[in-house]
Amino acid sequence: MTGYTMLRNGGVGNGGQTCMLRWSNRIRLTWLSFTLFIILVFFPLIAHYYLTTLDEADEAGKRIFGPRAGNELCEVKHVLDLCRIRESVSEELLQLEAKRQELNSEIAKLNLKIEACKKSIENAKQDLLQLKNVISQTEHSYKELMAQNQPKLSLPIRLLPEKDDAGLPPPKVIRGCRLHNCFDYSRCPLTSGFPVYVYDSDQFAFGSYLDPLVKQAFQATARANVYVTENADIACLYVILVGEIQEPVVLRPAELEKQLYSLPHWRTDGHNHVIINLSRKSDTQNLLYNVSTGRAMVAQSTFYASQYRPGFDLVVSPLVHAMSEPNFMEIPPQVPVKRKYLFTFQGEKIESLRSSLQEARSFEEEMEGDPPADYDDRIIATLKAVQDSRLDQVLVEFTCKNQPKPSLPTEWALCGEREDRLELLKLSTFALIITPGDPHLVISSGCATRLFEALEVGAVPVVLGEQVQLPYQDMLQWNEAALVVPKPRVTEVHFLLRSLSDSDLLAMRRQGRFLWETYFSTADSIFNTVLAMIRTRIQIPAAPIREEAAAEIPHRSGKAAGTDPNMADNGDLDLGPVETEPPYASPKYLRNFTLTVTDFYRSWNSAPGPFHLFPHTPFDPVLPSEAKFLGSGTGFRPIGGGAGGSGKEFQAALGGNVPREQFTVVMLTYEREEVLMNSLERLNGLPYLNKVVVVWNSPKLPSEDLLWPDIGVPIMVVRTEKNSLNNRFLPWNEIETEAILSIDDDAHLRHDEIMFGFRVWREARDRIVGFPGRYHAWDIPHQSWLYNSNYSCELSMVLTGAAFFHKYYAYLYSYVMPQAIRDMVDEYINCEDIAMNFLVSHITRKPPIKVTSRWTFRCPGCPQALSHDDSHFHERHKCINFFVKVYGYMPLLYTQFRVDSVLFKTRLPHDKTKCFKFI
Repeated sequence: MTGYTMLRNGGVGNGGQTCMLRWSNRIRLTWLSFTLFIILVFFPLIAHYYLTTLDEADEAGKRIFGPRAGNELCEVKHVLDLCRIRESVSEELLQLEAKRQELNSEIAKLNLKIEACKKSIENAKQDLLQLKNVISQTEHSYKELMAQNQPKLSLPIRLLPEKDDAGLPPPKVIRGCRLHNCFDYSRCPLTSGFPVYVYDSDQFAFGSYLDPLVKQAFQATARANVYVTENADIACLYVILVGEIQEPVVLRPAELEKQLYSLPHWRTDGHNHVIINLSRKSDTQNLLYNVSTGRAMVAQSTFYASQYRPGFDLVVSPLVHAMSEPNFMEIPPQVPVKRKYLFTFQGEKIESLRSSLQEARSFEEEMEGDPPADYDDRIIATLKAVQDSRLDQVLVEFTCKNQPKPSLPTEWALCGEREDRLELLKLSTFALIITPGDPHLVISSGCATRLFEALEVGAVPVVLGEQVQLPYQDMLQWNEAALVVPKPRVTEVHFLLRSLSDSDLLAMRRQGRFLWETYFSTADSIFNTVLAMIRTRIQIPAAPIREEAAAEIPHRSGKAAGTDPNMADNGDLDLGPVETEPPYASPKYLRNFTLTVTDFYRSWNSAPGPFHLFPHTPFDPVLPSEAKFLGSGTGFRPIGGGAGGSGKEFQAALGGNVPREQFTVVMLTYEREEVLMNSLERLNGLPYLNKVVVVWNSPKLPSEDLLWPDIGVPIMVVRTEKNSLNNRFLPWNEIETEAILSIDDDAHLRHDEIMFGFRVWREARDRIVGFPGRYHAWDIPHQSWLYNSNYSCELSMVLTGAAFFHKYYAYLYSYVMPQAIRDMVDEYINCEDIAMNFLVSHITRKPPIKVTSRWTFRCPGCPQALSHDDSHFHERHKCINFFVKVYGYMPLLYTQFRVDSVLFKTRLPHDKTKCFKFI
């Protein structure tokens, strides 16, 4: 304001100079501020850009402002100290890491040693437990022996009679010969084994007259017989074949008698000799009629009352199939029960032909006069009346269309050829057999031939004439297979035949088929029956049956078997002992020398099997008529038996009538080593397991470096002669238990399932007890049987891929069952399980028993087996139909019975829960 005043006043002087100075100061201050702003803002930006450009230079030398390398930093003194410290620490860390790795390796080695020590301790504990069990078993056996209070018996010393023994005093009448006065028991001790010496017929004059087929068949069966010996000095029985004689040779009785008395071992009276006269034709001559046979037994098909000695001589069947086996395909089935004709008869009797064509007198007229000596006239009239009544379709012909076969006097001659007669019998429900009118003719070859043909094709024989002596009549119960009617009851025959029910008729037909196959069909069966008849009469037991010798394959064992958690975890069910018992074999047959006394009629007349013909097994036969089914041969053994209890007591012991028992696992395998090893390991620790028999079915031996698992029981690897599924059921001598668990190498069963099945089998020892069930069905469109594996509430088979059965059936399967069935199993490499089910059902007439498993039967992930082939089921259809033809009927039986544990929580789909469970 002052300056403004001064200017306004026009004064310049000092006031103006001061104003200029102020203005210049303000200009400098503004310039200085601008310069500082430029320096503080733009210069750092330029410097930052410049420095960034220099740091991104490629050459290392241009990195003026970038970070330097470590070596350059170490040029500083304190940095060098830090570098040395870092290097020292790094070296120490490396040393510590190396020591740590060494310690870890030593720890791993020590852990391995600890595991080995633990395993050795466990093995030592197992050995100790086994020793304790062995001691306990020995003490138990000792107590049983002491309780029985029976001294041990040793076989008596056999004293052989001298070669020139004087023999027995002669009987007053030769026809009065019986075993007690015409048989020398001193040559046949109980322990002799029944040695039989067979003369060579070619060394005698009558040998050149024998029928070649008969002689060849007889020699072949004698060579294969187990009782035949070449040492005549120790023989109990001497056998000589004298017939059938070739036509037109006629051997005079005096000449034949002279040759018989010249036999080397005849010893003046022929005691302990059997003279066999086999017939192939219905008109075979009675060669031994009017021949003095001394004390020798006679076996032939034709006997007069004057020469037959009951209980001493033998009536045998004719030898129809001399050198050939029966063709099962030509034998008609046993069903349907009723056939076209109710009964048939064809025959001609020349002596009474004229009287038979006349009208017979009434029964009242005959009763008023003397009784007729021959009932043939009444028989003819009655049978014609039945035929004319047409109440039933029958066929009776009393005149042959062609020339009748030669026959004995008063005997009804056969008509036509054998093939024509068989075709008629196949259409007949019953076959009439009219005995000869001569009461002195007790049996003839013609009657025996008619009986043979009727049994062969399943026509039930109806024998008119009770005086006849049927083949092996003192041993066989013919009333189970034939009807024997007195001739005076011929008027009641029609009523009698119509009154038989279908079930009785089928049972008689089945029994007749059994008798024909066992005693009539081949030369082997006839010769074996003759020897068995005599051996049974003198009470000598059968020889031990042949067991299959196991050719063991050497293998290395020692691999510790692991424990499958699925196998070890039994859940709520545990049916075995905590401690595994050592191997314990089933007791052997202990009553061999009384078998022929105690089981006489059972062994000869039971359809389950010809026990008398075949050597006995080490165990009791399993028969449906037997009440105990123990198999040990000692009867019920109360010592150490079941004492009740439940829970732990029930788990620790089997109890029952056989309180100590084990089973043998038989496992068939073929070049599946890995699957086999896994299956064997799953058996580790299985209670009541005696041993494992591995049937090696491959021609290629197992690998030499293969290490087999150690499962606590012996593993026997058996080599077979050929690849055959029949090897599964061979009675190996290494199987020392009655119970056999047949199991596939890919089956997957838990221990509790196996134990439950074993306990069930012990309650039904005569049946197959297993897990996979199947059934058969009738195909109506094709009129044939089918094999069915679909789910069903009924079953008729239990597959032997996982099943228990008695070892006795292994003998029957391998040695008794028709060879045609085993041949078909080999042909298809299939159906062996079906064949075993057919056999057991045929023997017992009972179905198998299915035990429910936990649905773990098959091995998951295992290679496929033969059963997965598309042709598998087609072959099984064929097998069932073929087996039916061989047996003549369908032996399989349906059942809805299933054994299930209440502790098995069975998982069933909702649409399959309508089946009943029998617990």
